Amino acid sequence: MSINTVELQDYFRKVLTPENFEDYAPNGLQVEGKSAITRVAFAVSATQDSIRKAIDWKADALVVHHGIFWKHQGARTVTGAWGERVKSLVKSETNLFAYHLPLDAHAEIGNAVSLGKAIGLTDFSPFALHKKQPMGAKGKFLKPLSAADLKAKLETILKHPVILATPDENHLIASLGIITGGANNEWVEAMKENLDAYLTGEISEYNWHDAKEAGIHYFAGGHHATERFGIIALKEKVERELKLTCEFFDSPNPA
Repeated sequence: MSINTVELQDYFRKVLTPENFEDYAPNGLQVEGKSAITRVAFAVSATQDSIRKAIDWKADALVVHHGIFWKHQGARTVTGAWGERVKSLVKSETNLFAYHLPLDAHAEIGNAVSLGKAIGLTDFSPFALHKKQPMGAKGKFLKPLSAADLKAKLETILKHPVILATPDENHLIASLGIITGGANNEWVEAMKENLDAYLTGEISEYNWHDAKEAGIHYFAGGHHATERFGIIALKEKVERELKLTCEFFDSPNPA
């Protein structure tokens, strides 16, 4: 099967509705390459490693959660290590698509929902609104489990160490709010919604103390590790619905 760049972008627009989000980065086609697309690579981030792997695999497009343009960085010169990412994509005519908050929040294939399904959550609903759109998802466990047991389960599924800030690791957890990646301070949203626990990728020194003292079980499982699930779910959806040849390329990242 083959699709052109415009058709693929239209497909992503219908699935992920990026126009509904006020994001920190441009969502959609960030680097335009060849028109005809038959092979699509997927990765968490558009790094030199993932770009090289996609090019070596002869991908026509690379789809990522973290693209190469961010509003806080402003105008940038195409130089140095970052410039190599741009030049590699342009030279190889590889399209780069990036979807940030739209992939975090998606109710079917989002990072939060996909990770929640992997750890056994059910009864999902949107969680933590940002500019009227959710940043994550919340859910319930059919059988509550202790904070210590959930930490062990997360480490197995994420294949990554998990930091746990907890008032008591033996307390049972029945409800959990998830925002993957770097949502350190949003644990307060879990407090507002009377959830037992909060899961994200990162934690700061003060978050550990504040959450523990507030009585919330706060799990930090790694930014990269918690955000592998949505992009893989998107890959599987593209394979299933568009019949394109797809591959996920992971890049080792302990953060």
